[in-house]
Amino acid sequence: MFNNYLLLFFPLAITLHNIEEALWLPQWSRHASKYHKPVEKNEFHFALIIITALAYLVTFFRVILPDVVFISWVFYGFLGVMIINAIFPHLMATIALKKYAPGLFTGLFLIIPINSTLIYRAVDIGFITISGVIIATAAVGILLILIIPLLFKAGGRLINY
Repeated sequence: MFNNYLLLFFPLAITLHNIEEALWLPQWSRHASKYHKPVEKNEFHFALIIITALAYLVTFFRVILPDVVFISWVFYGFLGVMIINAIFPHLMATIALKKYAPGLFTGLFLIIPINSTLIYRAVDIGFITISGVIIATAAVGILLILIIPLLFKAGGRLINY
């Protein structure tokens, strides 16, 4: 038996993770310009808000429509992507730059344990297979990689504070 209320830990974890990033990552990104273009607050905050809202939306649909396979795949793919995100870029950037990368703490101590537990429980009860999680993670990861630059661009144009 899988208790759907446990799934609500995912949006909580991603919210706290994204708050940590929102507070410090735009300023930090100026020090990481060797690896990527610095990100402005407007564009970054807009993208974080949309990604966080997507996490809530996917979780909501997973809870109310647990038997819809597509929604479950998107949900568990999102969990997998966020686990990878805690390692690449947060952990790797911290190591490479020898400077704390915002999001690392919440990535290591919230995202990885919570998401891993949710995936483990779903695989354990046969709700999804590990290969299904891997495929879903790759698909959701590709989708997010494609939309994040668009969100940055939209945020840069729509938000001005």
